[in-house]
Amino acid sequence: MDRVTDEIVTYYQTRYEEAGRLDRRPQGRLERIRTLELLRELLPAAPARVLDVGGGPGAYARELITDGHHVRLVDIVPDHVEQARAGVPPIDAVVGDARELPEPDASHDATLLLGPLYHLHERADRVRAIEEAIRVTRPGGAIAVAAISRFAGPIDFVSTARFDERMLAESRRLITDGVNDPSIGFTHAYFHRVAELRDECRAAGLADVVVHGVEGPAWPAAEAARSGPDADAVFDAALAVARVYSSEPELVAVSAHLLAIGVRSGRDDRA
Repeated sequence: MDRVTDEIVTYYQTRYEEAGRLDRRPQGRLERIRTLELLRELLPAAPARVLDVGGGPGAYARELITDGHHVRLVDIVPDHVEQARAGVPPIDAVVGDARELPEPDASHDATLLLGPLYHLHERADRVRAIEEAIRVTRPGGAIAVAAISRFAGPIDFVSTARFDERMLAESRRLITDGVNDPSIGFTHAYFHRVAELRDECRAAGLADVVVHGVEGPAWPAAEAARSGPDADAVFDAALAVARVYSSEPELVAVSAHLLAIGVRSGRDDRA
């Protein structure tokens, strides 16, 4: 394991509780709802064989198991794998690197890459991870690739009243450089432009790529209203707008998370 990867694993094992992230804030709740909706539209009818790469403690895997799918989870953080195995329902989970998946060729009906691209600084590594997702998916199978938007951090800091001169400088830097500064609070990470994510998916060989904005353009309003009397109304409106404008090109980049959806090209010869 290289130094950067080791520091990422240490961050998730000692400094950050991933298990509760999707429930702590309006942004996370929007992310959970919309990601599940998009995945359920994408996946074939249950039971399908689904590989969840970078699936963390298993928030999405458990939902898909409940839907009737057979899910195998791969994550680079040992604590996440243990949490996935120990939860209810238990998840078939193993430690592994998205760039070298411990899975046979064409062994899954769909593959989800919902976290690894966040933490790969180099384009070659990100393309390699997508290539691996394609390799382990049957021809014609669906693949979902998540990324963090280049502009998520500054927008988040504005919506939560934390924006200061340091974040202003970071906002300017992010225009030309998507590598995160770990000293600001997150670990080693890379933040995508929409066109960049689409290009990396296509370079890896993913076909029919469509990029969605997961939380939609109104998620900052939901964050700003979270402690006020209109919190529920604003959240519901933000969710409705996220559904309407999910793949609207001129609004996708406003979302905190991007989800590229495509298929492995080729013919499925299964009977």
